[in-house]
Order: sequence, then structure tokens, then C-alpha cells
Amino acid sequence: MLGPALVGVGVLVALVIGTWLFKRVRGGSADERQSRERHNEAQEREPPVEIGDIEEIAITEFTDHHSGERQAVGKVEGFVLFVEDVPDACETTDVIRVKVLSFNRGHTSATATFLERA
Repeated sequence: MLGPALVGVGVLVALVIGTWLFKRVRGGSADERQSRERHNEAQEREPPVEIGDIEEIAITEFTDHHSGERQAVGKVEGFVLFVEDVPDACETTDVIRVKVLSFNRGHTSATATFLERA
């Protein structure tokens, strides 16, 4: 016969595995599902910009590129632009003028370079 402590451990393990399976089947949190839906929609549409376009965007946030460089993030019609060479004086909500340089592999975002504050 199993001891009460061993049964308790078994129940705990079953609960952890059951919770993990439920999240996998359900698809994660509402934020994760929304992010996945937006990504899928972005893959199905044409980008609203072309390489060489000059755009004005508001900086929504800053991120660190894998190279260690600080990049600004902004959007054109919901399409994400990662902006290089942004001066340190720029802050979130600043409106800047950028030039589109390239698209990522799936054309779901693009890289741009900073031109000036708008």
C-alpha cells in the first residue's frame, strides 16, 4: 500500500502535468493567442511600405538588437519597423522620420534607419 506522502506527490505531479496540458490545448494566455493571431495576419498581407520609402513614425518602445545596438520600434498601419541609428536623445512617443532598408524573411517587419526628428 502507498503511503500518504507518496500519494500526495503523485497528485501534485498529475496536477502540474494536467495544467501544462490544458494550457497547451487551450493555446496559452489571451496575450499569447492575440500575438500569434497578429503574427499570422501579418504573414498573409502585403507590407504597407516598400524598401526606400521615407516614413514618419512614433517611437513606441526601444529594444536591444542581438548586435547590442539600441533600436527604436514603431509602426506603419500596424506593420513593425525596427529603426537603427536612433540618437540617444530620442524617447518613447517622439515622432521620427525613417527610411526603410530591408524586410525580415517573412516580410512581417522591416528594418529602417533614422533620418531626423519630425
